[in-house]
Amino acid sequence: MKVKHQARHEDPPNLNIPGVGAFLGDVFVSELASAANKNQPLCAGFFRLDAGNPLDYTYDYEEMKLVVEGEFHLTEVKTGKKFVAKAGDALYFADGDHIIFSTPHGALGFFVGQRKPL
Repeated sequence: MKVKHQARHEDPPNLNIPGVGAFLGDVFVSELASAANKNQPLCAGFFRLDAGNPLDYTYDYEEMKLVVEGEFHLTEVKTGKKFVAKAGDALYFADGDHIIFSTPHGALGFFVGQRKPL
């Protein structure tokens, strides 16, 4: 077992996307990978988005996210559907989902994704 005390209070690293205040960091990465999970471990950590330019992101893995603070405004590009996810809401993103993330005041989410570690 591992414990990371007060993990949500650490600033995740900047994703370095020009003009977008997007930050993401792995807190834990599973040690096992198998053919069933495309040889990818589970990665868990925090994603922060600042108000301003949106983040345009296409998933090439599966991820689940819990909104911890603030709200994310999400646009599913394929369908044009728009969602507002507030603190306490859970999200699931499938491999191939193309999402535009924005936020009016900033937001923080906790994620678990099946992908290579950062």
